Amino acid sequence: MKKFVISALSVLAIGVTSFAASAQGQPAYPERAVTWIVPLAPGGPADTLTRNIANRVSQKLDASIVIENVGGAGGTIGATRAASAPNDGYTFLMGHMGFMAAAPSLYKDLRYDPVSDFQAVLRFPDTPAVLLVPADSPFNSVEDLIQYAKENPGRVNFGTAGVGSVSHLVAELFASEVGIEIATVPYRGNAPAVADLMAGRLDAVFDMSNTSLANVKGGRVKALGVASKEPMPQFEGVPTISTIVPGFEAGAWYGIYAPAGTPQAHLDILEEAYLSVMQDAEFNALLTDQGLQLLSQDDYRGKSLQELTVSDGKRWAEVITNANIVAN
Repeated sequence: MKKFVISALSVLAIGVTSFAASAQGQPAYPERAVTWIVPLAPGGPADTLTRNIANRVSQKLDASIVIENVGGAGGTIGATRAASAPNDGYTFLMGHMGFMAAAPSLYKDLRYDPVSDFQAVLRFPDTPAVLLVPADSPFNSVEDLIQYAKENPGRVNFGTAGVGSVSHLVAELFASEVGIEIATVPYRGNAPAVADLMAGRLDAVFDMSNTSLANVKGGRVKALGVASKEPMPQFEGVPTISTIVPGFEAGAWYGIYAPAGTPQAHLDILEEAYLSVMQDAEFNALLTDQGLQLLSQDDYRGKSLQELTVSDGKRWAEVITNANIVAN
């Protein structure tokens, strides 16, 4: 477990009071450092994104945000810790689709409920899944891959980041939606799976937009489609999978959650600070360059994340049950 402090930089007085001042007669919030528990190892894409956002939110709040990495068990250890934290507005969880939507159906002994034990506060930009094949693959479109898979049941192998991982779930969802039988090959993370894809030892991998962008632009892999509602400008010329499979959208999403019962006034202050951050054109350009999909201001709100947590929990439960996926 490691802790890092993101110090608030000096900011103009205008704007600070709009976030730091609380209801009349109540102490200003936050009065001290706020902790964001990140249930992942430091240095990865999700951890880096969280730190970038925390740095900017801390400036709006004029308070420090402490990043505490609590990894292990696919993020469920950190989430369990956050669920039992005091609901005073000073401890939050960086939640992820894996341990906030899929985990209840993957782990029988899960010690928290993503919906009843937490309140969503704010949603980060998304990282849609991208269907990748080797650079020299005979598949030049999603249709090519589907046709071959239908003619050769079980012959197309998809590398995944492990049993029950986002890439595994998206592959199973894709196979179910298009009516094909695939073979999944679990790895210890998506990076080694993509490495084997580039070496020609795999037929396909669903990687997320932020981690696949560099390999696609560098010509090391070929992107057949993105699992987003609209085309992503970062992936020029790559169609949405939904043009072939109507309604197909999938990928990883992230956001900040508070333990249930946290004062709504505190959550409102944090949400408004974040919404202000997400209006920064320079920061948005940076996120776009990193392969993230920007959202509308309403979709960044906690209400949107709460609804997504509930709906995706049901969605992935069905995929997990139908594919008979059991986490190790």
